[in-house]
Amino acid sequence: MKDQLITLEENGIKLSPVLPKDVKNYLIDIDGTVCDDIPNEEPERMATAALYPEALITLNKWFDEGHIITFFTSRTEDHREVTVKWLAENGFRYHGLLMGKPRGGNYHWIDNHMVRATRYTGRFTDLIKKDISIEVFEN
Repeated sequence: MKDQLITLEENGIKLSPVLPKDVKNYLIDIDGTVCDDIPNEEPERMATAALYPEALITLNKWFDEGHIITFFTSRTEDHREVTVKWLAENGFRYHGLLMGKPRGGNYHWIDNHMVRATRYTGRFTDLIKKDISIEVFEN
């Protein structure tokens, strides 16, 4: 990923690097998005969560296309080992795993870079453009 970053400058001062426009930086939830929805209070179920096969196919395709895949989960650091093992056993290729996402939904992300949000509603496929500002999963 580091070799894909483009250095930007403004008035001779370096800015945060960016990815090329054709490379997406995906943050992907785990529970209820790529597998069964399992609460942190039942970690014994995490090792045997049922995979959503479309998620594996789509995410590995995006990985192969050169996009950045990072799992961003509400699971805690205590769940890292079982999560890494489950991802490996199910064949996910990815660049990073961020634990401790705030729980509860209603996310509102504020950033100085462009951010797009896509809500998973039951089918994991390539994204399609519905209008100029919204991408949704194909139905």
